[in-house]
Amino acid sequence: MTLSRANSPSEHPSPQPQKSPSAHASAWYRPTVSPEHGVYIVLLVSFLIGAAAAQRWTLTTTLAFICALAGFQSEHPLVLQIKQRRSWKPQLLLWGGLYGGLALGLAVYLYLQVPGLLWLYGGAIATLAIDALSVFYRQQKSFVNELLTFAAICLSAPFAYVATTGTWTNMLLGLWLLNTLFFGSSIFTVKLRKPKTASLVPGVIYHAIAPLIVLGLWYGGWLAPMTALAFVVVLLKFGFILVRQNWYRTTAIGNVALIETLSALLFLAIAAVSLLPARLM
Repeated sequence: MTLSRANSPSEHPSPQPQKSPSAHASAWYRPTVSPEHGVYIVLLVSFLIGAAAAQRWTLTTTLAFICALAGFQSEHPLVLQIKQRRSWKPQLLLWGGLYGGLALGLAVYLYLQVPGLLWLYGGAIATLAIDALSVFYRQQKSFVNELLTFAAICLSAPFAYVATTGTWTNMLLGLWLLNTLFFGSSIFTVKLRKPKTASLVPGVIYHAIAPLIVLGLWYGGWLAPMTALAFVVVLLKFGFILVRQNWYRTTAIGNVALIETLSALLFLAIAAVSLLPARLM
């Protein structure tokens, strides 16, 4: 952590070195990478669960994963440019265009192979538009917008399945909702660490309703019993946080990331094993 100028021990800080023209030029070519590490986990876990449901990994699956990752990366420079809309940033425009172009090119290619992907593209584009508007009006940190963002990222589960198999089943809607409800939990737990959103009430309500939805998906035949059981992981995580909430509210962010990552990997293990063919189990 660096000290701010107001907290610096020196009353007369040394002048900052001037950047050379070449340093400014290199900024054009410096890749932008999203710092939202948790979203990488959501994307990877959701995609792998979809691939497990497809029960095979093909070249089309690989292209779909690259497409999903590039689409996610294109969102970061777009958001930064909207936040800094008073001036155009060449670096953001360059990398946003490259990531977006790669995602679009792969999306078109995959659509020509599997036309059933079109409605998934529509959902992703609609969410990106809503997210852009939320950033413009500085509402991107609301519960609703963050849950919508997770729902869009969790579309990678049906995306992996449909791109690999070329077919659609009701199970995919169940997997999408299961992933969305699982990862949506972190929105309510992480906000416990912030004074403005420290109330337990939203989290308790969410974790009371979400299991009922999962039970409904199981009862309706959209989730296998073992797959639905994977949601117990998030309930155990929330229970742990409730018991240790004083520690959780003040612990280092690295510990929070560790809890989220371990729970996501356990969720992936249970869900993936329940979806793989019997000969691999």
